[in-house]
Amino acid sequence: MIIHLDIDSFFVSAHRTLDSTLLGKAVAVGGRSNTSIFDNKSNDKKVLSESNGAFVSSILTKNSKTSKEYYKDQNGRIRGIITTSSYEARKHGVKTAMSVNEALMLCPHLIMIPPDYSLYHDLSQKLNKYLYTKTPHVEQSSIDEFYIDLSGYIEDSDIENFAKELKNEVFEKFKLPISIGIANTKYIAKLATNGAKPDGIKIVQQDEVYDFIKDKAISEFPGIGKGTEKKLLAHGIRRLGQIRDKKALFYSWKKSGIQLFNRVLGLDKEKTQTRTSKKSIGIGRTFDPILDRSEINRRLVILCRYLSFLVFKEKVTPQTFFLQISYDYKSKTKDYINTNRLFNETYFKNSILQLFKDIDIHPTHHIVQLNLSVSNFTENKNHSFDLFEYENDKKNLELANKINKLRDKYGIDIIKNATEL
Repeated sequence: MIIHLDIDSFFVSAHRTLDSTLLGKAVAVGGRSNTSIFDNKSNDKKVLSESNGAFVSSILTKNSKTSKEYYKDQNGRIRGIITTSSYEARKHGVKTAMSVNEALMLCPHLIMIPPDYSLYHDLSQKLNKYLYTKTPHVEQSSIDEFYIDLSGYIEDSDIENFAKELKNEVFEKFKLPISIGIANTKYIAKLATNGAKPDGIKIVQQDEVYDFIKDKAISEFPGIGKGTEKKLLAHGIRRLGQIRDKKALFYSWKKSGIQLFNRVLGLDKEKTQTRTSKKSIGIGRTFDPILDRSEINRRLVILCRYLSFLVFKEKVTPQTFFLQISYDYKSKTKDYINTNRLFNETYFKNSILQLFKDIDIHPTHHIVQLNLSVSNFTENKNHSFDLFEYENDKKNLELANKINKLRDKYGIDIIKNATEL
């Protein structure tokens, strides 16, 4: 059988490991987009890259402000979005993605804490390594979620006791409360975890799957997004139990439909994926509206430098560059380019600046967010790069690697592009 383990209110629970006075209180962690990377002064930054595909690499700037200062903008307004809230806070209506201002109106005694991603990353990695002492079949699907395949290691009759012992050991070692769902398949195990929260265990045997799912709304199933939900509602499917009698319909949708049908009914044979590699690396920032395109270009250059450094740390060669621009009034534009060039910071920077120029469809609108990512990684030895640019790209890459080694040793801001100043 497969265990799905989820850390309850992880970010809040992480802070409680450091401050026991937060236990039993209405607490929430909320964040504001960290724009200090655009400052001309150097900042204390840290690179997180040990993710195994679960928690993407990022460059973090240490927050030096107090909690009260952190949530106020230059005009004294409360800003920020709720990332995680304790169950005590949820009783007052505090929810993920809610504005901090709204959360404080619903729960005036709410304790707000700025995020500490280094803390979360450290705890997640420690828990991941600990779980591997139990079985080699561990999949970390997010920073606070894990799958453990116990097939061949633990008898089905002993799994509940194993889960209870695991819960107790995790709390003793890390002071983290966890909820556990157990089933024969990953998706049913994850759904069972939702029924186990908070701090519980839920087992769904194979012959209990239909009774377990039949009355649940389709939106509750992991893997059914808004697009799929809309498609199912159009066919009158509102409950998971209705899917069993619609086999012909799902099979007519070919691979995606068959896959969803089997997942919902607990018939799929998907295994845990251990030590998966990253498929993309990205960075983005939200900021107060900016109209000046020269300032936007400066910020793009900075984001390119940061992302190039992460590429250097991960030792990958991306072949796809992606850019998304978000304007005020919620309009967006995005595009990507594929390339067969040897990746280097200079080429990447020039490509993104040109891509921005090409897709900036609202030049008279303010911009509030920029997101960059790279993907489609290839092995240098087994790939044919552009012969006309290869030698020049190779020289730029060698120079960039030397620079990034200095950044790695002395700080990311030790060497900047002239256009950043």
